[in-house]
Amino acid sequence: MAEAGGRITTHVLDTSKGVPAVGVRIALHLVQTDGESESRIKVTESATNGDGRLDAPLLAGGSLEQGIYELHFDVEKYYAARSPEQSVQALWTVVPIRFAVSDTESHYHIPLLIAPGGYSTYRGS
Repeated sequence: MAEAGGRITTHVLDTSKGVPAVGVRIALHLVQTDGESESRIKVTESATNGDGRLDAPLLAGGSLEQGIYELHFDVEKYYAARSPEQSVQALWTVVPIRFAVSDTESHYHIPLLIAPGGYSTYRGS
């Protein structure tokens, strides 16, 4: 049976190696604005498993609210953890992805495809 309420999930793939990105720290923030300034409230954080996914949704079970969210992917530490023969100087430190949640009953799957010199994202299913 499907879980009540919407959810936010993600996964990370290392396109430079063609494998899931294991151990990437991911923080989810709720962005609040008052028209002139903004602040971020950390909602949760987790790390990718051996499949490049999280063991559980970042938000689920009725906790999802309408608003602006940001995912922060700590890719600098991911690249630093590579073995010396696979070491690369990555351009990215943290990849932020900002997105809007308008339907609190929907599934927001936000994947990240990373490489030392680029990244991309899309709304998955």
